[in-house]
Formats: sequence, C-alpha cells, structure tokens
Amino acid sequence: MIKLIIKKFVKNYNDVENKYVRESYGILSGILGILCNLFLFGLKLTIGLIMNSIAIISDAFNNLSDMGTSIVTILGVKMSNSLPDEEHPFGHGRIEYISSLIVSFIIMLVGFELLKSSVDKIRNPEEVIFNPILMLILLMSILVKIWMFSYNSYIGKTINSSINKATAADSLNDVIATSAVILSTVIQRYVNAPVDGFVGVLVSLIIIYTGFNISKDTVNILLGQSPSEETVEKVCSFIQKNEYIIGIHDLRIHDYGPGRSIGSVHVELLDSLELVHAHSIVDKIEKDIMSQTGIDIVIHVDPVGKVSKI
Repeated sequence: MIKLIIKKFVKNYNDVENKYVRESYGILSGILGILCNLFLFGLKLTIGLIMNSIAIISDAFNNLSDMGTSIVTILGVKMSNSLPDEEHPFGHGRIEYISSLIVSFIIMLVGFELLKSSVDKIRNPEEVIFNPILMLILLMSILVKIWMFSYNSYIGKTINSSINKATAADSLNDVIATSAVILSTVIQRYVNAPVDGFVGVLVSLIIIYTGFNISKDTVNILLGQSPSEETVEKVCSFIQKNEYIIGIHDLRIHDYGPGRSIGSVHVELLDSLELVHAHSIVDKIEKDIMSQTGIDIVIHVDPVGKVSKI
C-alpha cells in the first residue's frame, strides 16, 4: 500500500539521491504520521477516560507525542534542504540529525511524565471499568501502528533517513506498549492489585528506553563517528582499481546529512608522471566515487619515487 501512495504523491520517486525527492518522502511520511497519531490519540484518550485506565491514557499521550515528532520530521526535512550559505558552506543536512535528537528528547520527556502518573496510580489505585467493545477497538488500533512501522521502515531504508528509522522503532515499541496495556486491562478484572499502574510504568520505561537509543545513535553521528567499514572498502576499491595508484592513506569521510558526505584521501603516484596526467587520473577517480557512492571526495597526490610498502 505504501508503494502505491509513494507513486501517487512523490514525483520521480526512484531518484532517491535527489534532495527534493527526499523532501517529498519526508513530508509524506510526516503527514501520514500526523493523521494516524491524531486518530489514535483521540480514540485511546476517549477509551481511557471511559474505562478510567491510566495505562490507556498514557498510551494515548504517547501517540500525541508521536504526532509532535511527525511535525518535527516535516520541519527537519524542509530545513535540511536549505541551500548552503556563507556560515554553512556544506549545507544544512545535519538539521535532519538534530531533528532526530529533538524527537528522542520528546519521547523521553513523555516517558518520564507517564512514569510519574503511573507511580501515582500504584500508590492510589482506582477501579478500571472494563468494556469488551472498547477493548476490541483498542486491539484493532494496533494494526495502525504496525502499518506505521512498515511504511517508516520502508521510507527509512529507501532514502536512508535517520528520522524515519527512529520513527519506525518508536512505532514498533508502541505496538508492544498497546499490547501490554490491553493485557493488563484484562488481568485487572481478575486480580486485586494495581496492575494498570504497573503496566503504565512498564510502558513508560519502554518509551524512555526508545528515546535514549535514538538520541545515542544520533549523537554519535553529530560527534563525527567513523564511516562504516563498507563505505571505506567501497571508496578504497574505486581508488585501488586504477593501475596508476601505488598506495592510499589518510582517508577521511565527514557526514553532513543523508546523501551529503564529503571526504579527502591521499594517494601515491610515481613522481615520474606529468602533472597534467596525474591530475586527470585523480579527477576521474573523484568523479567515479561521486557518481557511484555520492561522496564528494578530494584527492591529494603524494609523489613517490618507488612503490610504497604502506
């Protein structure tokens, strides 16, 4: 279904390296997230108030926070495509990572607030009013989150979006959380204990853990983590397959946002090569790497008199 929606609303959807296509993907996923989460918030809040369940109400506000993250997703994607300027010559792609960080903070904040409410519910338990019809509706709401996990995973992989991958992980945790809420509400009927409050605590801890993991991964990128071994091997293979290259060292790759990697590397060429010839060699390698990997790399030539052992 998501593929049909993408074909309908994303122009040139196959050109995922194009920043405007990426923007269309991000806006589409954000709008879908807003609509789905707003629907789930209203549905669960109504059910939670009728049944007097803190666990269900907590789950509702979890969906409301997800709606907020969808809004942040749209803003992040739009801002990350802003043109480079004098103060930001490499563009604004890292705004997408900052957006992911904001998403993680919102998730953790909601988790802590729900944890506080759930603990209060344990200390001062109240009767949960069981309603089988409302429970069936709540059970069906899980299907919405499963679909949201599916489309965010697909878009995240398609355009390599940290925001969508984070949202997909959050949607999967929402499925687990809602399932636990439903189970606790059923159990509450048969035991004389504040199960509703304890499950509320469990749900809030899941939410906090999800936010922490998202923030940890995003901070690593913003701090300049090393490129993956796969990326290093791919770049090195493009360089080494050229017959004139004797050695490679000092490869550096910097991530300025999805699809915006800039790097530099030193290559060794025989000092007997003419300058124009050496320039044409590295120029071709730079263009090949850019076209095949999307990495804008600058190659520095080190002339050597003999084959390097490095």
